[in-house]
Amino acid sequence: MSSDKNTTEITLLDRKYLIACPPAEKEDLLRAARYLNEKMSEIRRAGKILSMERLSIMAALNITNEMLQRHDTNHNHEVQIARLTEKLDSALQELEAQVESRKLP
Repeated sequence: MSSDKNTTEITLLDRKYLIACPPAEKEDLLRAARYLNEKMSEIRRAGKILSMERLSIMAALNITNEMLQRHDTNHNHEVQIARLTEKLDSALQELEAQVESRKLP
C-alpha cells in the first residue's frame, strides 16, 4: 500500500490496484470494489471469459443494468407516491371544507 493518504489499494480478481481517492470516500471505494470483485468472480465462474478486459466489460454492463432497473423501479415508486399524495391532499381538503361548513357563526 502506498504511503500517500489519497491512495487506496483495492483487489479485483486477485490483482491489486492503487486508486486515487479522498480519505472521506475510502469506505465507499472499498465497498464498490468488493461488489465489482464479486460480480467479476461470478462471471468468471459462470463462463469461459478469461481476459480481465472482457470480465470488466461484462461486469460493468451487468452492474449498469442493475442500476437502470433500480432507477426505473424508484421512478415508478415516486409516481405512485405522488398519486397517493394527491389523493390524500384532496381528501384532506374535502374534510376541511366539511368542517368549515359545519362551524357555527
